[in-house]
Amino acid sequence: MSGFAAVDVIRTKRDGGELSTAQVEWVIDAYTRGDVAEEQMSALLMAILLNGLSPAELSAWTGAMIASGVRMDLSGVGRPTVDKHSTGGVGDKISLPLAPLVAACGAAVPQLSGRGLGHTGGTLDKMESIRGWRATLSPDEMHRQLAGIGAVICAASADLAPADRKLYALRDVTATVESIPMISASIMSKKIAEGTSALVLDVKTGTGAFMKSFDESLELARTMVGLGAAAGVRTSALITDMSTPLGRAVGNAVEVAESIEVLAGGGPADVVELTVALAREMVELVGLSVDPAEVLTSGKAMDTWRAMVAAQGGDPDAPLPTPKHVETVTAEADGVVAAVDALPVGVAAWRLGAGRERREHDVQAAAGVLCLVSPGDTVRAGQPLFELHTDTPEKFAVAHTELAAAVTLAPVGTVVEPRRLVLETVR
Repeated sequence: MSGFAAVDVIRTKRDGGELSTAQVEWVIDAYTRGDVAEEQMSALLMAILLNGLSPAELSAWTGAMIASGVRMDLSGVGRPTVDKHSTGGVGDKISLPLAPLVAACGAAVPQLSGRGLGHTGGTLDKMESIRGWRATLSPDEMHRQLAGIGAVICAASADLAPADRKLYALRDVTATVESIPMISASIMSKKIAEGTSALVLDVKTGTGAFMKSFDESLELARTMVGLGAAAGVRTSALITDMSTPLGRAVGNAVEVAESIEVLAGGGPADVVELTVALAREMVELVGLSVDPAEVLTSGKAMDTWRAMVAAQGGDPDAPLPTPKHVETVTAEADGVVAAVDALPVGVAAWRLGAGRERREHDVQAAAGVLCLVSPGDTVRAGQPLFELHTDTPEKFAVAHTELAAAVTLAPVGTVVEPRRLVLETVR
């Protein structure tokens, strides 16, 4: 593909013009191969951030990112394929109980996952808390596991939408992350390339989410659902609240433990509610007539979880890592918990070692925060609000600072409205 110059593509977008499909395909291919310089793509990304992309441009951009690598073929696994993607939040361990639950309902769930960065945790980091578990599978291993067990949680291979890997890193250092077209193309290029026939998106909104406002989250959801439909992937989205952490556990091993509680028939009500809501949407998209709530109660999802963990080298009976040091944050006064702000809780867990500041950094398996109260609870002065876990006690001070204003107390007797978890469904 030739006949284009990067400077002309940049100028067109800078001046508010519309790129042709051929221009988009050329610039993505040339950048992936290294023929378009980083500074040129940086300029183009900023022009897109400021001027947006038309639906035709976005469709071409997403298609070109998919075409930069392989597109997996899952047609031979013998089950309908459906995946879930979350835009990331605090305590968002939903993939862990959800994948085996939907597999136990009769679908195949190719859950290609990532690692955490900043205050949002990564599914692979959580799963690596399990002794022996490995994130990297060959395409053949993944295919066999989907056919036999129905669920896999693993890392995406390097040849899946490689253009996205380069563009994501560049967006991160050029202040162009916040572009809804670029976020949509990044997520959907990988999910479409993985070969699933259906996809449910969990688009978070609120203080602990990447998208803070409902309107932004709705725009993102609609954009991604449109891209999925255009690519022949049945796609829907749930917009869900991320103002309050999901469940009690925020971290790595602590979130695995809480996920196992859910699979065993217990666990926090909000984690169970969202897991079942997403599972219902997933099985409906692929035409399965089964109630995930009943399957969860039956114990079949736990059996699938154990088989999935073991197939990837993990020991489902091994004890999870525990922290070397534990401290608590206590209430300074009596009151009713009016709010628990997800963002400072996520940041505190990150600072304690559960997350990373750069992608190459390691995480602590045992680090994290346990939320000991929820909105609506009555507390007394001196009562523990949070339990902090870390192997590096010098990190406690910054975590205490982050959590100082995480809980909002109202006068005793105040009635707190129940949380609405699923705010809207986009189909």
